[in-house]
Amino acid sequence: MFWKFDLHSSSHIDTLLEREDVTLKELMDEEDVLQECKAQNRKLIEFLLKSECLEDLVSFIIEEPPQDMDEKIRYKYPNISCELLTSDVSQINDRLGEEESLLMKLYSFLLNESPLNPLLASFFSKVLSILISRKPEQIVDFLKKKHDFVDLIIKHIGTSAIMDLLLRLLTCIEPPQPRQEVLNWLNEERIIQRLVEIVHPSQDEDRHSNASQSLCEIIRLSRDQMLQIQNSSEPDPLLATLEKQEIIEQLLSNIFHKEKNESAIVSAIQILLTLLETRRPTFEGHIEICPPGMSHSTYSVNKSVLEAIKARLASFHELLLEPPKKSVMKTTWGVLDPPVGNTRLNVIRLISSLLQTNTNNVNLELMELNSIGVILDMFFKYTWNNFLHTQVEICIALILASPLESTENGTITDQDSIGDSLLLKHLFLKCQLVERVLEAWEMNEKKQAEGGRRHGYMGHLTRIANCIVHSTDKGPNSALVQQLIKELPDDVRERWETFCTNSLGETNKRNTVDLVTTCHIHSSSDDEIDFKETGFSQDSSLQFDGVGVFSKVAASVGTWNLLENPS
Repeated sequence: MFWKFDLHSSSHIDTLLEREDVTLKELMDEEDVLQECKAQNRKLIEFLLKSECLEDLVSFIIEEPPQDMDEKIRYKYPNISCELLTSDVSQINDRLGEEESLLMKLYSFLLNESPLNPLLASFFSKVLSILISRKPEQIVDFLKKKHDFVDLIIKHIGTSAIMDLLLRLLTCIEPPQPRQEVLNWLNEERIIQRLVEIVHPSQDEDRHSNASQSLCEIIRLSRDQMLQIQNSSEPDPLLATLEKQEIIEQLLSNIFHKEKNESAIVSAIQILLTLLETRRPTFEGHIEICPPGMSHSTYSVNKSVLEAIKARLASFHELLLEPPKKSVMKTTWGVLDPPVGNTRLNVIRLISSLLQTNTNNVNLELMELNSIGVILDMFFKYTWNNFLHTQVEICIALILASPLESTENGTITDQDSIGDSLLLKHLFLKCQLVERVLEAWEMNEKKQAEGGRRHGYMGHLTRIANCIVHSTDKGPNSALVQQLIKELPDDVRERWETFCTNSLGETNKRNTVDLVTTCHIHSSSDDEIDFKETGFSQDSSLQFDGVGVFSKVAASVGTWNLLENPS
């Protein structure tokens, strides 16, 4: 007995398409319309390719749906239209990319006043992005003819989808020559200068954030592209413009504007941090870069950038002392007056990035300003801010672990070493690192003995103490650290030795565990020194390999205080 199955049953869409009066909306109401489109249903695609249908699909994307519609279905047709137009059907791409009237209709969305509807903007950006990817020459030629295109991008940069569109324009064009032409065009339109102008106190926060993010991504994309095309005769014009001294000075001027706008300050510092990156973050939350002083970093830091920042280090130091005013903050742990704030946290991130470059004149300037002393004071003042504690810990680790710079022939001269050794001495003598570690530890023990709560920075303090111990034994500056420990007052040195043997040793034993996975601790910028927890020695001290990379770190984190207030 044979049962008959119709293996080629037609969908309801095919039935609808047999009607002469079928409408676009009727087809869009069908649940499987997108599936049929992507499956190259011939009748459906022929219907969608009708001029009136394509115009309606574009209209759904760029026009506000009626206000009186139920909110749940208000954006149904715009959403389905976007999905149909971006289903990557070559016939649809061809028609959209080649018909001027359709492109003009799509482009007209940018002519709306700000702020754009964010959902419609995302549909518009998605459609134009796939056209840039599939029809790069036609779309770029069309956009170049629109002399107001860059003006409109700048006007709407506060809308995230428009920022994404700008970045897609830089990433979707793969052939080197057309991509170089796009870069030259955008550079001629002064896109970099105009984005930098947006990171100004007079602009709103969304524009600050998106302009900053755009510039950061341009830096990373440009550097990645330069690595891939190392034999290119033409430099990346956008990166070259961004690294010009006048552009850096404009950014710095925006940071130190008399208004002290935190959003502008933080957004501008983010750009500086990206310029100081030596390798791109591998993926979010985990970073792996060249340790300070090593020569195999993927990117080099432009000296003009470092010089421009160095010239304003005193102003950055002043921001640590006098940040933008913030209201008193009441937390479950007490009153913060003032809170740390994003400004000071990002200034410390910048200091950490500068320390990673291991530049002598920068190190000397930080020492003269006593910036390290100020951030160490903040470490102990803001007991529950682990964001702050992490940055300060890494600053200290970088100073302890930074190898001395070598000259071209590989030797280290007195002039080369002066900045490093003085900053290291400053950390022990002026900042009294050992004394402060001991005092904080003793205060915590006394507080806990009285029934109080353990201080929130104790895990970081344990790692700092272990870092000092290891730097004394095996670090690249071990001889100098040993000398500095010996020169401590007798009572302090005795307390330190007793502390290392007893309190620290006992804490390390309690925290000695076998790790199966690798855990990274973030450093002060998106690509700083990586601390890998691959296992712990009995004394849980920081371990270095032959080139000074941290390969193990103490597990002595105590309480991590993950719920601390970041303000």
